[in-house]
Amino acid sequence: MINNNDIIKKLETVIKNRKSSDADNSYVVSLFSKGRKKISQKIGEEAVELALAGVADDKNEAIAESADVIFHMMVLWADMGITADDVYNELARREGVSGIDEKNSREP
Repeated sequence: MINNNDIIKKLETVIKNRKSSDADNSYVVSLFSKGRKKISQKIGEEAVELALAGVADDKNEAIAESADVIFHMMVLWADMGITADDVYNELARREGVSGIDEKNSREP
C-alpha cells in the first residue's frame, strides 16, 4: 500500500504531467484550459459539497468530497506553481503556534 505522503506526491506528478496532454482525454487539461477562475470555482463547489456531507453526517460522502477538494486544490497549486512541499513547509512553520496567534499575525 502506498503511504499518504507518496499518494500526494504521485498525484502532484500526474497533474503536472497531464498539463501537456490532450484536453479531450484529460479532465486536468480541461480544467487548465478553462483557467484559474474555473479551477478555483471547482474548489468552492467541492468544498460546499463536503460541508453538506458534514451537515448530513454522511461519512462516506465526506470522504469522497474531501478527495475532490484535495484533487482540485492540487490542480490550482500546479497552475500557480505551488508544490505540496511548499504547503508542508508552511504547516511546519505553524507547528506549535496557537491558531489564534497565527491568524492575528496575518492581519494588517
